[in-house]
Order: sequence, then structure tokens, then C-alpha cells
Amino acid sequence: MKQRTRVKICCITRAQDALAASAMGVDAIGLVFYEKSPRNISIEQAAAICRQLPAFVTTVALFLDAEQSLIDRVLASVPVDLLQFHGSEEPAFCEQFSRPYIKALGMENTDRKDLISQSRAYSSARGLLLDSHAPGAAGGTGETFDWEYIPVLDKPVILAGGLTVSNVAAAINSVHPWAVDVSSGVESDKGIKDVDLMSAFIQEVDNVNR
Repeated sequence: MKQRTRVKICCITRAQDALAASAMGVDAIGLVFYEKSPRNISIEQAAAICRQLPAFVTTVALFLDAEQSLIDRVLASVPVDLLQFHGSEEPAFCEQFSRPYIKALGMENTDRKDLISQSRAYSSARGLLLDSHAPGAAGGTGETFDWEYIPVLDKPVILAGGLTVSNVAAAINSVHPWAVDVSSGVESDKGIKDVDLMSAFIQEVDNVNR
């Protein structure tokens, strides 16, 4: 049976965007808790968004080298299903919050052997998100990387980095990822999602899945 590629729309900042994405059949939305990001949202904003989501849409909270106290505060107020760690967090740190997590790995100047080693180090992760940024840096560059460079990994791969309506089909056919993760590729402005772009992106993924 052919694997269905899932879709995560990251860096949601408005309830209307989350609801529109949900109506289109998105699998997950991402909420950013990183103050230096232009797509950062408050705990109160995130809680308000999550209260309006329908069933079966996974909520993902993204952190980059956050203090444990911030993560604890988010988890106390926001019904988060999955954590996403984008920085240099060690496996033991990622494992301590009683939530499943995915680990983002930057592909810029990353050796293939090192990528395999990191995959093994984060054996408790539910998946590995591969992005075009440098290791431990913030994502959201809007740039792709060489998909042919990805080795065979023993974890589900979530492909990110510069995905758009025009290249997501090629990305899926090249990498065969478990999921694709898009943010700036479906935006009209930073943190503001474009309904038409989201719809077209999800339709492209659906076309490949069929």
C-alpha cells in the first residue's frame, strides 16, 4: 500500500488560519514559542487557537533551546499533542516532558554520516524534521536543500525547507517523506497564511498521494 504523505502547516498565528487549514484536511499545525521569531505567539494566543480546533488535528509546539520553565508553562495552558525541538537540545532534555517529540536537524553543511549518527542519538523521537538551516539554528529560511543528499534513516522523515505549491510534488516523489512541513510557502506575510496557497499546497500533496 502506498504511504500517504501527511501535511503540517507551521507557524500558525491566527485562529482563522488554523481553522481554514483544518477544513482543508491538514494533519497538523505548528505553534512557535521562540521570541526571536516573527511568527512567535504567546501562550494565551496558542491556547485560544487550540480551543477552536476540531478533533484529529495534531497540535505541535515548536521550541528552540527554550528554558524548561517556558515549556512547562506552555504545557500547563495549551493542549499540545507533540513537541518539536529545533535547537541543540540533548535527547534527555527532549524526553522529560511526558509528550512525544520530533527533532529538527539542520541540513546546511551537515555530513551524511553525522545525520545518521544524530538519528540514532534521538532514538526516542517520533520523527526527524529535516530543514535547510544550519544545525541548531532557526528555520524559516524559505530555502530548499539537496533532497538527494538525505540518507536512509531509521525514523520517519518530515521534510521542510522552502517547500511551495510549485515544488512539493517533486519533493515528495524524490524523498518519499512521512510528512511535509510548510510555513513561508503558504504565507502572504510572516505568520499570516494565504487561504488559496494553503488549499493549493494541500491539493498538490493529495494529487501525489492519489
